[in-house]
This record gives sequence, structure tokens and C-alpha cells, in this order.
Amino acid sequence: MQKGVVDFITLGCSKNLVDAERVMRQLEAAGWRCVHDAEDPKGEICVINTCGFIGDAKEESINMILRMGERKKQGKLRKLIVMGCLSERYRAELEEELPEVDAYYGKFDFENLTLSLSLGEGNKAGLNPAQQKKGANGCASFERKLTTPKHYAYLKISEGCNRFCSYCAIPLITGRHTSRPKEEILDEVRWLVSQGVKELNVIAQDLSSYGMDLEGDKSGVRGKHLLPELIDEMAQVPGVEWIRLHYAYPTDFPEGLLDVMAKHANVCKYLDIALQHCTDHMLGLMRRHITRAEQDALIKRIREKVPGICIRTTLLVGHPGETEEDFEELKEWVKEMRFERMGCFAYSDEEGTYANKHYKDDIPQDVKDARAAELMAIQQEISGELMQRFVGRTEKVIIDREEGEYFIGRTQYDSPEVDCEVLISTKGQSTKCQAGEFYEVEITKAEEFDLYGVIKRKL
Repeated sequence: MQKGVVDFITLGCSKNLVDAERVMRQLEAAGWRCVHDAEDPKGEICVINTCGFIGDAKEESINMILRMGERKKQGKLRKLIVMGCLSERYRAELEEELPEVDAYYGKFDFENLTLSLSLGEGNKAGLNPAQQKKGANGCASFERKLTTPKHYAYLKISEGCNRFCSYCAIPLITGRHTSRPKEEILDEVRWLVSQGVKELNVIAQDLSSYGMDLEGDKSGVRGKHLLPELIDEMAQVPGVEWIRLHYAYPTDFPEGLLDVMAKHANVCKYLDIALQHCTDHMLGLMRRHITRAEQDALIKRIREKVPGICIRTTLLVGHPGETEEDFEELKEWVKEMRFERMGCFAYSDEEGTYANKHYKDDIPQDVKDARAAELMAIQQEISGELMQRFVGRTEKVIIDREEGEYFIGRTQYDSPEVDCEVLISTKGQSTKCQAGEFYEVEITKAEEFDLYGVIKRKL
């Protein structure tokens, strides 16, 4: 057990990761040393940042709490703390069932966690509570201990969601949509660039609603889409090489964003927009507030206004009421749309959601899983065909790491960890690649989910 060390274990999405990074930055300013996702945690304190989105994520979080609880019982851990989505939603139940946890914090009260540890555990920076709250540790509230490779970071621009889709527990956990002030986000962008970050992966539960709850845009009008204005200004910050957009919502999509994407070379031709389904029957049951015709028309406009764009989407199968006819239409739609990137999930019946209260979870799990597998098999074939278009092209590639016999990087069309990669042999290259640097790469071979290439020059 290492004194003065706090181990952080982050489960779930990149939005959770940003929260953990903020807590670690504040604690390190107060004198602690923080270690993130160590394979064998050895600190005296362990903080688990939990996910509570779907059943599998909740199970993973509970298992991790039990595992760290055993370490505490064995005397290998002095204090166990739980924060994040699971404890935001189920704190009372967790406190009753898992008393080995010393303290629970939710999704939004982690400032109390930092105060507790920095003031109540020795306060190595010598701060009093008033100083700590005012940021006398020298940190702005948005500063973070980056756990990603130093050349890219996630940038969270809002919390919560107002959509209340039938299957989704996120609004029950995070509450209503709340946008961060634009100037605060731009200050964070400038700070991230000062730390060496070149690629900003913009994240929110609902990018499309950014700014709708703020005082207004440049004209002072409240309730307008401010995402185009925000991205336009971010793109003009010196040092920002790539901006990538995650988790837009198709209903009330801010179409001015497409003009911004077409205008700026450093705004990646990439849009992550979860569509979930295509039949009017299922879109209605899912409470998506959009029709297939409207959805198809939006996809067409996106591709027309931003030629060559990579659309990443997520689909949901096995939702209550999904018929064989719905699924057959969905399969044909996927073949027609030919999405560049696609994921698929089987429906999980989540307590408190509209579907849980009003529908019967009437599709067997094996049918759900089979439908998801069938869709992904279709997508694999589509991806294999679309990836062939890259062969012979020269692309700007950022190198993430060296692994085995390859330098591994990504194009603007690929988000870290979830999308395709570019593999460049470490042998026979006149240029040795460096992580975090951009290179011009000629693509020589394509597979379903990977590209292979050779370095032309360093950019």
C-alpha cells in the first residue's frame, strides 16, 4: 500500500473519463499522486468512477466495487470511494448493500470528493476550505490530469439530456440538458493546446442541443443552436489540428454546423449521430420524434453539404414491439445507407425508463443478440467495401502508438479506440514515426476495419 497515492478506476464512457481527470488534477494540486487504471492498484485510496447506463455496465461496476472491497478487507487498501453514474442513481441501495465502501459521490458532487481528500486527508498543499473552493491550488475548474495520449483529449461541452427516448436511462441519471458557457469551453481548448493536445474529440449526450439553454448567441436571442458558432470559434484557436464531433441527435439537428464543417479543414469530416432505427413504427415506440423520411433526408443533406464525410451511427435492436418486419426493413436500410461506421446494441430493459414502465420486454435475449450479430455482419461487409476506396489515396494520419511491428495511427475519419486504424510497418520506413505527430501516408491495403500504408513525409 503506497502512502499518498490515489488509484482511479474509470468505467463507462469518455464523459466519465473527463470527470475523473478533473478530480485527479485537483487532488494532485493538493499534494496527492494519482494513478489511473493501473492493472494492479497499489495506492492507499481507490476511487471507482462507475457507469450505470445498461445492465452489463452496472454489473461491471458492481464487480469492480466487490473486487476492490476484497482488497480493503485484506488490508491492501485503506479507503474505498465510489463516484459516477451508478452511485448517482442508486446511492441509497449501494450504501445498504455495500457497506465496505467508505464514501459515495454522485455524478455532479465530485467537488466534495476533492475537498474531502485534499482537506480531510492531510491537506498536503496546506489549503483551507475557502482557498480550495476558490481554486487557490492554481487550477481552473476545467483543468485535468490527462490520461489519454498527450496529443488528444475529450472535450465535454454539456451534461444531461432533454430527449427522454423510451429505452434510455441517461436523463434519469444526469438530469436535464445543461450547456457549458462558450467562453469557458474556449478557455479549456486553449489550456488543452498549451498541454500539447492537437486533437479535440467533442463529446456530449446531445451535441445538437448545445446552447439552447444559454442566454443566447451573438444576437442575444435565447434558445438558439450555438453549436455551429462554438465549433467555428474552436477551429480558429491556434494549435487545434483536429476537431471531431460525437453524439449528435437527428431531431432538431443544427444544420448550420454542416457549413462550419465544410469551411474549416481542421474540423474532421466525421459525425457521430445515433439514429437507433429506421421504421416509423419503431421510431415512434422509441419516442425519437422523427420519421424515416425526415431521417433519410437529413443523412442526404449531411453527405451533400460535407462531401466525403464519415457518418458513425448506433442502432438498437430488440426494443419492445420490434417485429420481424421492422428488423427486415432495418437490414435493408443499413444496406441502402452504407454507413462508414456503425455499432449495434441489443435492448436492455432499464428501470424507470418509459419502455420499462409502459412496454413489455417481449423479445427473447437470444433473438436480440442474433439480430445485433446479423446487423453487424452486414456492416462488416459494407465496411470492407467502403474501405477499399482508400487504397491509392494519400491521407493525413496521426500516430497514436507503436505496437509490435507497426506504428498505429488514424485518419480524420476515425475516433480513438472505437474506429479503424492505419497500420504502418516499422520496417523499411525511411521515416521513424513519433506518437502525436502527423504524417502523410499512402494507403496500400484495406481490410474491413484496418488500413495499411507507407509514410510519404512528416507534416
